[in-house]
Parts: sequence; structure tokens; C-alpha cells
Amino acid sequence: MERADQAKPQSAEELLPLVYAELRKLAAHKMAQEASGQTLQPTALVHEAWLRLGGEAQPLWQNRAHFFAAAAEAMRRILVERARQRAALKRGGGARRTRLEEIAAPLAAADDERLLAADEALEKLAAVRPRQAELVKLRFFTGLTFEEAAAVLGIAVPTAKEWWAYARAWLAVQMRPSR
Repeated sequence: MERADQAKPQSAEELLPLVYAELRKLAAHKMAQEASGQTLQPTALVHEAWLRLGGEAQPLWQNRAHFFAAAAEAMRRILVERARQRAALKRGGGARRTRLEEIAAPLAAADDERLLAADEALEKLAAVRPRQAELVKLRFFTGLTFEEAAAVLGIAVPTAKEWWAYARAWLAVQMRPSR
């Protein structure tokens, strides 16, 4: 992916070979953390994300940050949509809020209800703190380390850790069950 940071924007033919292995590794890591019974395979997640990013008609990505932010968002949407579909089928729809004991990177063994609650809270965070929400997406949905996420966002690692602490606390409050 280092070559993808070169000054000229990358075409789809040049970009896919550079990022495929890294995206596949991130997807495999994320899928290993999903609840049992998950039918989506890492390769399928990468392929679906790639198609949502434009497939062969990829936009000209400005840099690594631009691409991975879009990839994280695509993977998040895919996983949330699948969770919504399963929740609608299994429970008659309508995910309920549950308390998330701790937001980890990535969320360990996320069940559909927790994933939907986390997504809803993340949407609210994005409305008030979009950069912190982007950090959560990169860590939560793609499993990037603090160092990797900070590099993608163009911020210092201590700043990423501060934002992470804030976002975790904010999300925990938002995900608390209603009384």
C-alpha cells in the first residue's frame, strides 16, 4: 500500500493488487471476531466492499487515508446490513439497545443486536464528532492499530488514543439501555 501513497492518484488496475492482500487480512481478522454462524467469508466481504467502492470504475483515490476510510465505511455498511437482515428474520425486526461493556478493537464476537446498537450510536457520534467516528470505524470495522489508524487519519498516535477514549465513553453512554 506504500505505492498507493505516491503523488499520482491510482487507477483500479494499479490499486487492487496493492491493497487486496491487506484488505483480505483485515477482513479475515474482522470475520474471526464475528459471532458464530456468520456465513459471510472474508474474501466475500473484500469483494463486496470493492464493488461498493466502484469495482473496475474506481474513483481516483487521493491517498491511503482516502481509500481506507472509504473501505472501512463500505465494510461497516455491509456488516450492518447483514445484521439488520438477520435481526429482521430472527426476531421480527427492531433491534433493541444493549449495553456494550467495552468497545474493543475490533469488537469481539459481536452479535447482531450489539452491532446494530453500535452502528446507531456511531451515526450519532459522527453527527457531533466526525473525525472521532472515523477513528472508531477504522479500529472497529477494519481492526487497524492505533498507529495504522493515526497514519490513515493524519494525526498523532497520542491524539488517536485520546479520541478513542472519548469515543468509547461517548458510545457506552449512548448504548446504555433505556430505563
